[in-house]
This record gives sequence, structure tokens and C-alpha cells, in this order.
Amino acid sequence: MPACGQPALPSRATWQHGRVTAATHSTLFPQVPDSADAVLEGLDPEQREVATALHGPVCVLAGAGTGKTRAITHRIAYGVRAGILHPSSVLAVTFTNRAAGEMRGRLRQLGAAGVQARTFHSAALRQLQYFWPKAVGGSMPRLVDRKIQLVADAAAACRIRLDRGELRDVTAEIEWSKVTQTVPADYAPAAAKAGRESPRDPAEIAQLYAAYEDVKRERSVIDFEDVLLLTVAVLQDRHDIAEQIRAQYQHFVVDEYQDVSPLQQRLLELWLGERDSLCVVGDASQTIYSFTGATPDHLLDFRTRHPGATVVKLVRDYRSTPQVVHLANGLLAQARGRAADHRLELVSQRAAGPEPVYTEYTDEPAEAEGAARRIRELIDSGVPASEIAVLFRTNAQSETYEQALADAAVPYQLRGAERFFDRPEVRKAGIALRGAARFGGNDSLLDDAVDLPSQVRAVLSGEGWTPQPPAGSGAVRERWESLAALVNLAQDFAAAKPGATLADLVAELDERANAQHAPTVQGVTLASLHSAKGLEWDVVFLVGVAEGMMPITYAKTDEQIEEERRLLYVGVTRAREHLHVSWALSRSPGGRPNRRPSRFLDGLRPGSTTTTGRATAGGVGGIERGIPGTRGSAPRRAQRVPARCRVCGRTLTDPGEMKLMRCDDCPSDMNEGLYERLREWRADQARSSGQPAFCVFTDRTLMAIAESAPDDERELARIPGVGMRKLTRYGADVLAICAGQSDVESTDQD
Repeated sequence: MPACGQPALPSRATWQHGRVTAATHSTLFPQVPDSADAVLEGLDPEQREVATALHGPVCVLAGAGTGKTRAITHRIAYGVRAGILHPSSVLAVTFTNRAAGEMRGRLRQLGAAGVQARTFHSAALRQLQYFWPKAVGGSMPRLVDRKIQLVADAAAACRIRLDRGELRDVTAEIEWSKVTQTVPADYAPAAAKAGRESPRDPAEIAQLYAAYEDVKRERSVIDFEDVLLLTVAVLQDRHDIAEQIRAQYQHFVVDEYQDVSPLQQRLLELWLGERDSLCVVGDASQTIYSFTGATPDHLLDFRTRHPGATVVKLVRDYRSTPQVVHLANGLLAQARGRAADHRLELVSQRAAGPEPVYTEYTDEPAEAEGAARRIRELIDSGVPASEIAVLFRTNAQSETYEQALADAAVPYQLRGAERFFDRPEVRKAGIALRGAARFGGNDSLLDDAVDLPSQVRAVLSGEGWTPQPPAGSGAVRERWESLAALVNLAQDFAAAKPGATLADLVAELDERANAQHAPTVQGVTLASLHSAKGLEWDVVFLVGVAEGMMPITYAKTDEQIEEERRLLYVGVTRAREHLHVSWALSRSPGGRPNRRPSRFLDGLRPGSTTTTGRATAGGVGGIERGIPGTRGSAPRRAQRVPARCRVCGRTLTDPGEMKLMRCDDCPSDMNEGLYERLREWRADQARSSGQPAFCVFTDRTLMAIAESAPDDERELARIPGVGMRKLTRYGADVLAICAGQSDVESTDQD
């Protein structure tokens, strides 16, 4: 039995026996866990550490596909179900409505309904609307959805002519200025310091920015950035309101923390006050929005700001095959810069799959036709269209692929279109289903419907659904796909809950609409790499991976080039099993074949060689404990010195060699008998604690111990891989084995 207040240990038939799955492969309608401990079932050791670390600052460094959303939703649910966290006191913040909706849906499935999961803007807007009469008085200004017309009016007032492209670029500069808390007078020096290439003269941008603010004031409107700025101003000026919000929300979780802007960070600090009940989750290698003001510095500096923080690294990749993960790791192995220094080396937990396919085409139309042809073959072989995606660098590339897929009679959907439950056909279908649930006994359409799926098909046939999809593409096909998604959802719902009624399905749809938990639309996804972040498919086609497009032509600085590399990394890690990478030698048929594959593929695609030097190894998974009770500045780091081979004296850079403190090809003086005794002891430890052997000590660490045969704790602690936690836990056993004692038994009590 676990000690009072401590979570039970996972049984041996949990994560290491394959019960951990990728987030999107969970059961569609899972049973709500019957206890707090049941919430923890199926989590791997690092995910479990996240879920049970409910006090003090926690930083989760989570690689792509490692189950970060699973870890943080189970963390919230465990805290709620264990009675440690009150649902209404938790605010989970993320960056998109889709992600917030997914989080609310998962929390509901875990029995933690009532937790607020919102975007920064949504949470701030609710607070601003509530406190505006008290803080400012009167009615709050109207919030405008799009600012581009206001920018155009500001340009007209300044007698500056802007074409459509310039309007968009100036609007982006104004947004960047606001999220970095830069006022018009400071735009020019701030843009220069940040290395931004202004679309026009910086003085003109500053003039347009100031005029834009004047237009808003004259019309009594605010934009989305104002929502954050005004909320920050209210919390800074009105301590009574700040304290009221802090009394409401006492525990914060921030997802995608690498994308936080300075303005969002300031708002988070004001929400927190002097408290440190904060959990942040992110991956610096997925920072792809720096052009909007996002920066990974807040994530990378978290341990500096919070020396007492627990840092958990998630590197077990449950999404992608080893072949896909190998390519993803290879991309980052050539990266440079601060984010690259903190990269995570992913370790696939899936069975082997096919190698990535690299294809060169003569021109872009041929590339699109080739992708469409291969997709048609995949669908004919049984792969669902919804499990296939075509990802490109810019939205302008979409049209060629839309046409190619339509010509191949392949259904598709554009990512970034209207939200599912906001579509007119979905709203009308909901009204029809609700009416049938209330008055279905008098509806002749339902006379022959014998079960829930047939009832839904009968109702939606009146809204345009047919057993066979319409020919071609366009709006008619998109409306049919939406209704077909509802039909499929009804079939899944009935299978999961036998005896469910039409009224039960309507209630489920209402809950999903509130959570923005949309059903799957059958169709190949076309999406830009930016909009694909956070999603995954069985099959991914990465197209247009050529110089000039990846990296994009206007990426000039080292920082911009590295962000383009991270963008390709995000694209690669969207694939679960099949990955197709392609490029075209020219843009149009008959054009000069002067393009070449992206430099990011050098040394990774067959027949190519790398043009960069060997990179340092990435971070491994695990848990780093903070300094209990420590606040303020971080302790001084010990000065690092080069590691040298203890045999030949060469400087070591490979992590495995550094652990042994010798080159792999230098002679070993390992005590083979001691090594075997250590292996037997490790196996006993692993069995008694229900964890893999490498979690006790890796093979390299055991070899290093067997080579040095330490006499005391001080010598043992010098061996890489033997940290303070393992020294405390296993040190006595290891030293006893090294001393020749043969009666050492497993003493693991955790």
C-alpha cells in the first residue's frame, strides 16, 4: 500500500507493456476513471512525474509526440480528483481555440469538468468585460475582428499609399509592436534591435502605427492585442482587482510556453502575483512564431527565474516510427543557436516502419500530380483520407494541390477554414437533430429508423446528406463532408454507448460544441506547416522542400534560417508512419531546372552529404529536482571544463564516450565479473520497481562503474549518469557490489 497522500505505483502492465498511446489514438468515448489513482494508469514515468508534481513551479520540456497534452491534462485531473485542486481555481492557458477545446474535452473525459481551459485572449477578454465597469466605467469599446481596414484608413489619413501586400505587412508590424509592448515612438529602434526587416521605412511604420491608434480611439474600438494590453493595465493599476482574480485562480498551467510573447508573459506574471503555483509546457525546437513576437527565452530561462522548479523532460515519442524520429533528430542535430542547445533527442516507442520517401520532380504541377496519384493509391488500399495530409510552406502553394486532388477524385479539406461547429450546415443539422429528438414520434422520416445511426441518417438526409458523396470539389462537397462527419460520429457514439438515444447524441454534440471538440471530417488535409502544428496524421506529404521555399527566400539571418529548420522539423514530426518528402527542379513546365533540394536535407536524404560540422548531442529524458525553498536568482553554475579521454587524452564530445571517460576504440580495463554482477543487481531492481532496466542505470553507466570500481560515494558520484538521486537510492548497493559483497538484495522502496 502506498503511504498516505502518495500516489500508488504503476503496475508492471502499464506503460512499458504498451498501454501508453498517442494522444489522438485514445478511445473516442472513454470511460471516466473511477478514482484519482486510475487517472495515473498508463502514464510513463516522466508523464507520471508531471501528473503528480502539483506543488511549486514545474517546467515540462516535451518533444514532439511525447504526450505533453496527455501529461498536463492528467496532472490537472489527478489534482482535482485527489482533492488537491479545486476545478474552479485552475486556469489552463494555451494558444488556439482548437487546443483549448481539446483540453476541455480531455478534462471532461477524465472527470475534471469545470476547469477553465482558454486562450490568453479569451481569458483576458472575460476578465476585462467583467471588470471594465469597475475599473474604467461605462461600456467596454467594441472589439474588432480584423484590423486591416483600420490600417488602410490610417494610411489614408497619413496620405500613404499601400497595396494589399503592404497593408498586410504593416498590420503584422503593428501586431508585433503591441505584443512586444513597443509604442509608436519606439518602433524604429526596437525593430532595429530585433533585426526585423520593415516593409517600409521604419519612420513611416511608426507614423502609421500612431495613426492606427488614433483611428481606434476615434471610433471607440479595440483590437485583440488591446485586450491583453488593457487587462495588464487594469491589473497593474488596480491591486484590488488583481487580488480578486488571484483569489479566483490559484493554479496555472501554460501550454506551448515557447510561443509566449513578452506581453503574454507580463499578463501571466500579474495573474500569479507572488505565488509560484505554475506549470509550463513547451519545446524550444518547435518555436516557429518568432515573427509574431513569440520567444522561447521564457521557457529556456524558467529554471533561472525559478531555481526551485522541477524540470521534467519528455522524450519518449509515441507518435512516430523510429524512421520518422531518426529524420527529425537528424534535422535538429545540424541546428545552431540557443534553442538547438536545449534540443531533446526523441526516442521512438513504436515498431519499425517504412523509411521516408524522397522524390524529385521536374516542376511543381508534376509534383502535385505525383502526390495526388500516390494519395489516390493509398486511399484505394484502405488508408482513410482523414489520415493523410499535404503540408507546404506557404498558403499560395495550396491551389496547385487542390486542383490535382480534385482531378484525382480525392476529397480534401483546407486547414484553417471555419471552425466545424460554426459552419452553417452544421448549425442547421444541429437544429434538425434537436427537433427530431423532441418531436421524433411525429416525424415520418423516422418511421423506418431502427437505431440511432439510422435516425441520424434519416434526419440529415433532409439537410443534404446522401449515402454517396457528390462528384468534384468545392462548397457542395465541403457541406457533404461536414454532414458525413456527424453521421460517422453517431455510429461511433452508438457503438460506445448501446441504447443511447437521439437526445443523448444532441447532448454530446452540445458538449463538443462548447469544447470545440470537432468530429473527424473525411478528406485529405491541405495545410501550411504553421497551421499543422499540434496535429498528426498516419501519412504526411511534405511538398516543395526546395531551396527558396525551405528555407524561404526572405529568411536571411542565422536566426531566421534556424526557425525555417524548426518549421521543417514540425512538419516531419506530424507523421506517424509514412513520410513523403518532395521538391521540384523548376516552378512551371518547361522552366529552367535550377532548383535544388533544401539544404536541411543534406546528409539526411540518400546520396547527399552534410555541409555542417558535427553537432552536440541533445538532451535526454528525465527529471531534475529544484532547490527546495529557493526563490530569486539561480545558484552559480559550476564552471564546465572539457572532458578528456583518460587513456589517450583526446577531447571527448560523444555523450557515450564522455560517460566512460574514454574513446570507444581505446582499450578498456573493465572488470567483466563486476559488470555481470552489476547487471544482475540492476535486473532485480528493475523487476521490483516495475520499470525498465535503463531507468536504474544505463549500460554505459554500468560499464563506467565496472571500469573505475569506486571505493566510496565520492568516487561513485564522479561517474556521469550517477546523480545525487541515484547516489542516495542505489549508492550503498553499488559500492557493496564493487567491494565484492555477494549478498546484496533489492532495497528499492519507492
